[in-house]
Amino acid sequence: MHQKLMKYLPSYYRKSKVMKNLTQSQEEELQELIKKIGEKINQFYIDTADHSLERWEKDLGISISNEKNLEFRRSVIKSKLRGIGTVTANLLENVAQSYEKGDIEVKEDNKYKKFIIRFIDTLGAPPNLEDLKNAIEEIKPAHLIVDYQFKYLIINEVQKLTIGEIQQRPLTDFSPFVPII
Repeated sequence: MHQKLMKYLPSYYRKSKVMKNLTQSQEEELQELIKKIGEKINQFYIDTADHSLERWEKDLGISISNEKNLEFRRSVIKSKLRGIGTVTANLLENVAQSYEKGDIEVKEDNKYKKFIIRFIDTLGAPPNLEDLKNAIEEIKPAHLIVDYQFKYLIINEVQKLTIGEIQQRPLTDFSPFVPII
């Protein structure tokens, strides 16, 4: 960059060691300034913000959780921003997608005043399920009930697996045993 600066000066300065030193020091300062401007700009975007996440959380009325990792905090902020407006199946899907493994299908059951959320991209319960439930609870109409459905390996899928493959799978991929009473 200091070469560019030198080009803006009269030609008799191009051989001057003083001017070379001066433009090199200015280059270092300009690089530092450019870096700081980039860092500031990053704070305006949820995906790149780090130390301004607290401001985002405060502005959106989210309890500040500095002990949680940045990706989790970003997903909560995105969820809150996406959750503004009339509650529709699309809105619920949008909110869920801001969480890890949050692809869902929403089925409305108006007769029973409820809707069913079925997770489609993960086996078992997704990570951060409780936080997703809280986000949905916050935006859904109070008179509606939410049922959550999870996808598990079914018997004929398990029968196709080898013992080694079964042992490598986490227990959460298999349906929990719920006795019928």
